[in-house]
Amino acid sequence: MTQPQRCTWCGGELPAAGKLGRPRRYCGQPCRQRAYEHRHIADRAGLDADAVVVSARELADLQDRLFQLRCAVEDVQTALAEDAPRAELATTVANLTDSVGSLDRIWVSPRTH
Repeated sequence: MTQPQRCTWCGGELPAAGKLGRPRRYCGQPCRQRAYEHRHIADRAGLDADAVVVSARELADLQDRLFQLRCAVEDVQTALAEDAPRAELATTVANLTDSVGSLDRIWVSPRTH
C-alpha cells in the first residue's frame, strides 16, 4: 500500500492525483498562498527556502534538552561499563527514555497564521 501524498505546507493528506497535469503540492489555495508568502519573505531576508528560524529562547531550550540527552546516554554507558545492578540500569534507561521523549515533542512545522 502506498503512502498518501502530503501537502508541502501543512502536511495534510492530498486527494488522489489525476492522470493529467502536474502532481498537486498543496491541499488548497490557503496553503499555496502561505507557502508563497514564506518563500517571498525568506528570499527577501536572504534565507534558504528550507531555513528554520527559532527564537534565542527556543534554541537555548533545545540545547538544554540535547545536553540532558547526552548526559543520559553517558549515564547508561557508565552503568553498563560498571556492570551496574539491573535496578540501577533500569533507572538510567528510564532517564534516557524521558530525555528522548522531551526531544520527540519538537516538531518543526510551518506557521499557519
